[in-house]
Amino acid sequence: MTYTIKGKTGEWEIVIGLEIHVEIHSNAKLFSGASADYNPSIPPNTQASFIDAAMPGMLPVLNSECVNQAIRFGLAINAEISRRSIFARKQYFYPDLPSGYQISQPAGEPPVIGRGWVEIIGDDGNPKKILIERAHLEQDAAKNMHDKHPEKSFVDLNRAGVALLEIVAFIDITNKEKNSFVTSPDEAERYLRTIREIVRATGVSNANMEEGSMRADVNVSVRPKGATFFNERCEIKNTVSFKFIKAAIEYEARRQIEIIENGGTIERSTMRFNQDSGTTSVQRSKENALDYRYFPDPDLLPLVITDEQIEKIRGTMPELPTARRTRYIHELGLSEYDATRLTESMDISKWFESAIGDKKERAKPIANWMISELFAHPENWSADDSLTTTRDSRQITPIDLQGLVDMIASGEISGKIAKDIFIKMLDGESGSPCDIAQRHNLRQVNDTGAIEKAVDDVLSANADSVTQYRDGKIGLFGFFVGQVMKATGGKANPGTVNEILKSKLN
Repeated sequence: MTYTIKGKTGEWEIVIGLEIHVEIHSNAKLFSGASADYNPSIPPNTQASFIDAAMPGMLPVLNSECVNQAIRFGLAINAEISRRSIFARKQYFYPDLPSGYQISQPAGEPPVIGRGWVEIIGDDGNPKKILIERAHLEQDAAKNMHDKHPEKSFVDLNRAGVALLEIVAFIDITNKEKNSFVTSPDEAERYLRTIREIVRATGVSNANMEEGSMRADVNVSVRPKGATFFNERCEIKNTVSFKFIKAAIEYEARRQIEIIENGGTIERSTMRFNQDSGTTSVQRSKENALDYRYFPDPDLLPLVITDEQIEKIRGTMPELPTARRTRYIHELGLSEYDATRLTESMDISKWFESAIGDKKERAKPIANWMISELFAHPENWSADDSLTTTRDSRQITPIDLQGLVDMIASGEISGKIAKDIFIKMLDGESGSPCDIAQRHNLRQVNDTGAIEKAVDDVLSANADSVTQYRDGKIGLFGFFVGQVMKATGGKANPGTVNEILKSKLN
């Protein structure tokens, strides 16, 4: 199934190229010892060294941990890892680059991470292998601030020099591997989510798009359905949410189709996406590799990676989201949807597994409670508190949810009572679910004699309805159940109620 857009002259395909920048998790920057933490609460220009400010005579020193993080990502995407690569100076002049160049790994030279792949679900519902052309290390730029003064712009160097891993998706210009790249806005989102899952699971990056630690440049071109040639592309810079990326691709594709169908041509451009209007607009003409005038950085030796270094890192690799998702489906019996939600981050998976404990039979009910209830109340739980055993105020712990599920399974409480207890925990009531049930007399009534008496009372009070039921109006059964539950304050065991009612009515 090929995703197409209908134009005036026929159907069109989208060709989508994605360049993802993830900020590497490291204490220090790529080439300096300054802190890599640049959250908004930190005063401007307090996390910058002389190297980041490009002061004369300051020499860069490669942070080996950033290299290890890149290798970790390479192993996670089944990639070739270059034993030798170089850094080069990428020349361009913006205020956010104090040196006038960015240290990066140039196209045409082996990057630290070569060809690899990840698997997503394609638009046809089947697994689809997406090839990754390369992933290379480079410096992040500083932050320009244009809203602090009516006549001046300012530059904050806290972010300058933070290590980025640029992940470049493969585009098949030879048409030999036609099913190897994303071809729709939905596939683009699935690919981006997969990359985010991987870098989070491996600890390479926290990949929070809302904070800018994961950003995507999206290259879009269009061609008639079935064509083998490529038209010119435009690049949409720094889109920072899945929703906006999908909207930007859709709008830009339609914009290009309209231009071509009206006899125009597409000029290679860097585009801006306006989130308010949902439209793209030209920001500047797009540079090519020659414009950057790459040349090897004379202050940095070639990067050499040994087999021993790679194997040492391989031994520390965690279970990856795809493997964990498969395990949840086949070993725990979860649906694909539930398994996907519970592997969105390593912290969520740890919380889930902590709540399951040593009993696999808890998996499905725990999953249901997490997805339908906990995820709707992000302020009342923290995914990184998977080892917490005592609830702090309104924060629900894995042990709390485990206790609630166990009480339902043992017949101590019904699902309805469990919901009442859950709400009390959300409101900050102290104690375990068992304590709360005891305090409010919420334990389920399992006494067969007491339930049978309640059933007899309900049937006696509703003799006409009993006659109608026995005459064939079987829909009244639910009415009787409701009346018994009402009479017992909702605490009667529903299974026992159903059994006794069926026995007496039939």
